[in-house]
Amino acid sequence: MSAHLATENLFGIYLRDRRTKLDPAALGFPPERRRTPGLRREEVAQRANISPTWYTWLEQGRGGAPSADVLDRIARALMLTEVEREHLFLLGLGRPPEVRYQENDGVTPRLQRVLDALDPSPALIRTAIWNVVAWNRAATVMLGDYGSLPPHQRNVLRIIFLDPRARAVQYDWESVARHVVGAFRVDAARAGAAAEVGPLVDELCRLSPEFRTMWAENDVRGGQYEAVKHIRHPMLGPLAFEYSAFSVDGRTDLSMVVYNPATPADTEKIRSQIGSTPRREEI
Repeated sequence: MSAHLATENLFGIYLRDRRTKLDPAALGFPPERRRTPGLRREEVAQRANISPTWYTWLEQGRGGAPSADVLDRIARALMLTEVEREHLFLLGLGRPPEVRYQENDGVTPRLQRVLDALDPSPALIRTAIWNVVAWNRAATVMLGDYGSLPPHQRNVLRIIFLDPRARAVQYDWESVARHVVGAFRVDAARAGAAAEVGPLVDELCRLSPEFRTMWAENDVRGGQYEAVKHIRHPMLGPLAFEYSAFSVDGRTDLSMVVYNPATPADTEKIRSQIGSTPRREEI
């Protein structure tokens, strides 16, 4: 095959490559002698519940663009990962697939070690619907003891609107709350998490008139509210942080939020407080 044809049919080449990676016997097909490794075209078509002729045309670059439904079935038939599925859509349709939000209530030990290494900068990992699923000791000292809360209560919106202590540490609570609502709306929509958002929004509308008002305004916000975040810590006094949020590589459902102390004095205040706080494994 010429380089030109290879460039023209990257979609077919990718399909062919993925099916050669699968073990026919493990998928219930006869372990007979085969000229090439992996599944045959008709076996992929059978697993995807599509016509063998249609699948053959797809590999050959014929017959036009497949539908998203067909690509989803082929992705399942080929046992593609989320990253591989996205690549399949980009090659086949020129766009990523619609997002499929999957709630996850934990992180890997490696990711937790990354958070722990950031002390004395408070850092946490949250889901697309802003449930906090991991944090470091500095976050416990500065932002709140997430470990003392039931898992379903470890949500940034719940804390901002329902916990009086969260309101007390903010210099301008209303502005912070408006930003949180607007940014949350964007993150949840981007992740395709409407079904998961519904019960949380209903509960907060019932328990917080202020949330109900802000949610009804339908504002959306991106980026960061301010370059430096100021809080009033009940024990350490005024503190300033540079706020940053990062996507977690390979986990589209998670983001890491880091509050970097803005001055050496702020760093020392937090460091002294962390020193008197036991690690979770010591509790």
